[in-house]
Amino acid sequence: MKHFLVATNKDKDIDLRITHEIQKYLEKRGADIFVVPDVYQSGINKDTLPDNIECAIALGGDGTILQMSRCLRESDIPVLGVNLGNLGFLAEIEVNEIERMLECLLADDYRIENRMMLQGQVLRGEQILGEEFALNDIVIGRSGFSRIISLNVYVNGHLLDNYHADGIILATPTGSTGYNLSAGGPIINPVSKMIVVTPICAHAIQSKSIILDKDDKISIKVQKVRKTQLEEAFATFDGQKGIQLSSHDIVNIETAQQVTKLIKITDHSFYDILKKENINVTIRKEFGGKVDAACGQLRANNAFLKGEF
Repeated sequence: MKHFLVATNKDKDIDLRITHEIQKYLEKRGADIFVVPDVYQSGINKDTLPDNIECAIALGGDGTILQMSRCLRESDIPVLGVNLGNLGFLAEIEVNEIERMLECLLADDYRIENRMMLQGQVLRGEQILGEEFALNDIVIGRSGFSRIISLNVYVNGHLLDNYHADGIILATPTGSTGYNLSAGGPIINPVSKMIVVTPICAHAIQSKSIILDKDDKISIKVQKVRKTQLEEAFATFDGQKGIQLSSHDIVNIETAQQVTKLIKITDHSFYDILKKENINVTIRKEFGGKVDAACGQLRANNAFLKGEF
């Protein structure tokens, strides 16, 4: 590689010191650099970038990579994350590994993982209120002074369930370690292809997560519960874009055609990261598919931690 985009979360690299060090290092080795000093204010897309960009280096944390994944979804540019924050499942490179990272990129010594994304469209009658993409998750949750909301969830035109809850999470395998995990949902190997549906504080004892096929089409309709109260809900995409919802609005969700390409340089596996972050889980090998799933509610003195699986 010789042509790089370096995009920075300015809140994490306030004086752009790390950004400028990377720029100088690459330029000394004959590379071309396009620097975006504030990824959240830049309006990055395929039309604003040079045509020859081969790699995007995202400086910040997982949130920075989520932002980049949507900005670059129409391009074929892979993203490598440098972790300047705390917990990082997507940004695998630490500051002390930057020099090694740059040398690997210059020598084309890396691999690429394709991560599935979700596409959501919000409808009010025949009107399209908005359409957004997400690498992690799409969340339909209550807003304002709303009490619990009622959501009808349909899969391929069939009613899956009616949820009385604070909301519902639809997560990709990449997003399974985010809000989905906090809500008691399962952890899934991020290179898998499936969709996790997890209710948030459901008013029902038996409401559990369900894993859907990547080709399933999901529709969520906001139901009106009380005649005297407007149902207030909000659809958020990776926690960064939001659309206000009202009663009878519908959110259609499916696997996006676009994928996020993540550059991997280190030998750290997904399970290494789980252990590093002290996330205790039970790993299950599912028969009939290449699925590594984990139940976040179970603490594990198990085969995974003992290295027996």
